[in-house]
Amino acid sequence: MSAGARVRWCGGAMVLALILLATPPLVAQPTKGLTAAPQLVRAYNAIFDARFEELPRLLAQTCPPLPVAACEVIGALSLWWQIQIDPLNTSRDAQFKSHADAAISAAEAWTLREPERAEAWFYLGGAYGVRVQWSVLRKERLAAARDGKRIKEALERALALDPGLQDAYFGIGLYHYYADIAPAAAKILRWLLLLPGGDRVKGMQEMLRARDNGQVLRSEADYQLQVIDLWYEKRPEHALELLAGLRQRHPANPHFAQLTAEVEDVYLHEIGRSLSTSQALLDAARNRRVSNPSMAEAVARLGIALQLDRFFETDIAIQHLRAVVAAKPTAPYGAVAQGQLQLGLALDRLGHRTEATAAYRAALAATTAADPLRIAERARAGLKTAPNATTARAYRLSLEGWRALERGAIDEAARALTESLALRPGDLVTQYRQARLLKAQKNNAAAISLLDTVMIAGAAVPPSIYAAACVDAARLHEEQGSRDRAIELYRNVSTVVGAERATTDAAQRALARLNNPTRAR
Repeated sequence: MSAGARVRWCGGAMVLALILLATPPLVAQPTKGLTAAPQLVRAYNAIFDARFEELPRLLAQTCPPLPVAACEVIGALSLWWQIQIDPLNTSRDAQFKSHADAAISAAEAWTLREPERAEAWFYLGGAYGVRVQWSVLRKERLAAARDGKRIKEALERALALDPGLQDAYFGIGLYHYYADIAPAAAKILRWLLLLPGGDRVKGMQEMLRARDNGQVLRSEADYQLQVIDLWYEKRPEHALELLAGLRQRHPANPHFAQLTAEVEDVYLHEIGRSLSTSQALLDAARNRRVSNPSMAEAVARLGIALQLDRFFETDIAIQHLRAVVAAKPTAPYGAVAQGQLQLGLALDRLGHRTEATAAYRAALAATTAADPLRIAERARAGLKTAPNATTARAYRLSLEGWRALERGAIDEAARALTESLALRPGDLVTQYRQARLLKAQKNNAAAISLLDTVMIAGAAVPPSIYAAACVDAARLHEEQGSRDRAIELYRNVSTVVGAERATTDAAQRALARLNNPTRAR
């Protein structure tokens, strides 16, 4: 997992409760429900859409009739989400802290003026909820624990006054869940602060109750529940379902696509799916269908380059990395330094040591003193240790031969692949490419034999190459009339974790055709 991803998930067991907002019954009463629910929904959705620049206008239309304290909480929530989308950037921290403290003060004053009004206590819990997330992110654990207790108390008071505030159960459920699964160190802290104990099962039930019955909170609930799914429930596929819902409801927010790509990579090891998600994000950014398109483009290109390099498409990965470096994006934090580091590694892999050295030095120059991504450490390691020249040359020749084959330059491909195999005869990627060359040369028997050699290597062969070898061998067996063997090989692709999306799609289409020839016609 990348350092950025670790920071994003750092809430973990120390999170005791989080922000929540809700809608009232259809007819608002003086001491029940929330004021100006429709306007509240519009402001809330703008934040989850990452349309932060529109929030001042929306709040101007909302406050009044929405109470001032509620608008203070929404403003702090907007700042928090701007931090959450780019968590390593601390430039907004002082502004956020000031806004969060002001929101808490305003809500506390409201509860003193109207102690029997559930809405006031509800927003007090929300104000503390905004601040506790920031405290967790910045590892201020004591402050987070204290605020967690205050959230629970405020929300319980709100529900005592107005049991119809179903969304309030989410914050309480978060407290119960995390207080139960917290590690030993956190439980000692809880004991020292006299914090109530937790209940994992009850907490989950309360969170789901709020998610299913609340009128506004669903997006916040889905966001927090996917974190729980990944860290504690070990359900990454369900986390992806929740993220898919967020992407559908808030397509302008690039953060949800970025998280999807990370989950597909880090938790499922499906780098083909991750690559497809990042490519879709890049397309959305270039067509300005997402907020902050320059940041989204940088995130997407860095992710694409990472996966392309793993698919042995390093030359195309370099194109994306050069685009990031040339654009000089100010967000996400460290994008230029990260791009230069990845560029150096990719250039080294191709044997371009002089250019790689320049990229490592540029990464060092672009790195800040804090360096949470450890760019400087990795760049210095790159400068210190040059790759094996023979390995790098063989890799470059293999890739050059592959590109020539794609262009139809058979003789050029043969020369490059033959030279690469002479340098590294056991390289399975180059053997696969050589088999594709044999197929292009109409030497199908030799191609099948070499593809079998690749597939027999099993775990030693990269997953993407194994899956591609299965598809290519299956096609050749089809041509020879060996339908059963072709089906067997196509089915093997479904068991591969980490194949390219195009390969798995091709295998599925072929199976559908072979299993239902009438429909295929």
